[in-house]
Amino acid sequence: MTALARELADPIRLTVLQLLALEGPHTLTQLADALGVTAPRMTNHLARLRTAGLVAVEHTGRHAVYRAAAPGLGDVLTALSRYARGGPAARPHRAPSPADLARTCYDHLAGRLGVAVFSALLDRGALLPGPTLGPGSAFFGELGVDLDTVDQGRRKLATACLDRTQRLPHLGGALGRSVLDAFVAADLVEPADGRELTVTPAGAERLAVLLPGFA
Repeated sequence: MTALARELADPIRLTVLQLLALEGPHTLTQLADALGVTAPRMTNHLARLRTAGLVAVEHTGRHAVYRAAAPGLGDVLTALSRYARGGPAARPHRAPSPADLARTCYDHLAGRLGVAVFSALLDRGALLPGPTLGPGSAFFGELGVDLDTVDQGRRKLATACLDRTQRLPHLGGALGRSVLDAFVAADLVEPADGRELTVTPAGAERLAVLLPGFA
């Protein structure tokens, strides 16, 4: 148990496990790029996680693909990131930027705002681990999302997408896109440069009510 705790105490190894648990298998190169570390350094971290029995590797052609070795790690790792370390770890050697507050990740909210939305959905019971809709799903209405009109198409309704800077999950999938669309339509956020989003004055006031942990 002591050895296991030592492996999880390292922010890079903890983040690797979060990424694999929440988003599925990755290659070494994908993991190194996501965390902003060199391939040799990532190789050392993965070797330690394999020795601890926390990750498994499968070889596909020339690629080694890593995955979480045990199911159900996502919730445990999120709790460790949030509480055992006193908050999300900063990206190694990376200073915070305005985009860390609010930005897009593909077509959904990311940054501190995206993480705060996901956390509030779990706290209010709107989402259950999986994630799936929970008994408190009416909270989506407070966010401006009409669940009856969400067009899922061929994509998943909801996914837990690991935020690259906050090291905690934000909401992806069709619901993640719907929340972003609702926030833009209500003038809570507006596009800025690139993927960056600006929280409007009206948004700051409304979001303080909807998401008490967001400031």
